[in-house]
Amino acid sequence: MHHIEQVYINGEFVTPHGTERFDLYNPATARVIGQVRLADAVDGERAIAAARAAFPAWSKTTKQMRIAALQRMQAAVAARHDDLLEAVVEEYGAPASRSAWMASYPAEVIAQAIEALEAFDFTTVAGAARVEMTPLGVAGLITPWNSDAGFICGKLAAALAAGCTAVIKPSEMSALQTQIVTEALHAADLPPGVFNIVTGRGDTVGETISRHPHVAKISFTGSTRTGKAILRNAAENFTRVTLELGGKSPTLILDDADIKQAIPLAVQAGLMNSGQACVAGTRILVPQSRKAEFEQALALAVAAVVSGDPRDAKTVVGPMVSERQWQRVQGYIQKGLAEGARLLAGGVGRPEGTRDGWFVRPTLFTDVHNQMAIARDEIFGPVLCVIAYRDDAEAIAIANDTDYGLSALVLGGDSGRARRVAQQIQAGRVLVNTLTHEPKAPFGGFKHSGVGREMGAWGISAFMEPKSILS
Repeated sequence: MHHIEQVYINGEFVTPHGTERFDLYNPATARVIGQVRLADAVDGERAIAAARAAFPAWSKTTKQMRIAALQRMQAAVAARHDDLLEAVVEEYGAPASRSAWMASYPAEVIAQAIEALEAFDFTTVAGAARVEMTPLGVAGLITPWNSDAGFICGKLAAALAAGCTAVIKPSEMSALQTQIVTEALHAADLPPGVFNIVTGRGDTVGETISRHPHVAKISFTGSTRTGKAILRNAAENFTRVTLELGGKSPTLILDDADIKQAIPLAVQAGLMNSGQACVAGTRILVPQSRKAEFEQALALAVAAVVSGDPRDAKTVVGPMVSERQWQRVQGYIQKGLAEGARLLAGGVGRPEGTRDGWFVRPTLFTDVHNQMAIARDEIFGPVLCVIAYRDDAEAIAIANDTDYGLSALVLGGDSGRARRVAQQIQAGRVLVNTLTHEPKAPFGGFKHSGVGREMGAWGISAFMEPKSILS
């Protein structure tokens, strides 16, 4: 059993003021594997005070000093790769194909921030003015459970690169991963208070951070509902915000697509991270003229996806993170049937051969229209729907007929045509015939998918304000 009894404030592991214990589960067995003692509002206040005290000195550090600190962080996190990998599998249930990436990405994203910082211009000239990019102050970083270590390291690296200090509130459901990352970052020997990590609930620690007058910037990744609450809280103090929220991403397969190339990409886009991904392409748009052909190919591909034990090399879809999430996904599968969608693969219940864990059958619906709940709501599980369209104009209209706008995928034989379609989709990122991620490009969403951008120079700028100096 794992017992996590401390949080990290002002350069030290300390016993939190909060006394609540939260059970940690292995989602593949649905059994308790440990407990974490949660921080409370008092701990949040202490962490903010420590970050505020550390800000004047950190904000005056040179670019090279920050690069050196980030390099130490990157090396320290990379050194804990194997421990992090085990925690990802045990606590989150990510299968081998995903857990390997989740264990490597935290160090990689720090390396990406170093590269962005090296090229970043803190001073530019605009006519007669000198424009200086100025760090905002204390940054509150609130991270989700579906890629815990990666979000902690990515947000923190960008904030520190900008000259901000930070208070991090990770999800209480990811405490094992957080503990390993915290130990690694502590080993990087940054000045006390520059970063603080307080694992607690959103309605206590998260609320404290989002309402606090001494927090100048909030960067949050998570649900749209929580993002709206943070935005309302932040308005009281004009706190700057970056929100990376939900998605209901379309995968638009054009009528000239090569079915052998398109189907694997479409299925991979929809089922990435076991469907627990804000960018998952869960709406698959197919031409009416080839609907039966694509339905058959998609049904075979989804039915062949192995959902089960994350330690089995054949597994592609692991368990849902919690019983609550499992029940949510089951509810949407039942809702899809009730709405009249036709089931092509999967369905309610657990996959054959699984028992106690929170496993879901990879599910594919067709005869779906864009007003059904399974086409409009972010399910956050391996549930895909096929929507037919008549021509490119209707496909684009369906793709854009959503409250969200985070990501999209266009698949087609004529790359020029596919790019022209991509330009008309309302999303912060549109991929064309690829699932490759570009870390130098800005990442974020339109509409209810968020506010602002992360990654690259945009990610650093998000923690700063321009100051014009004329003389």
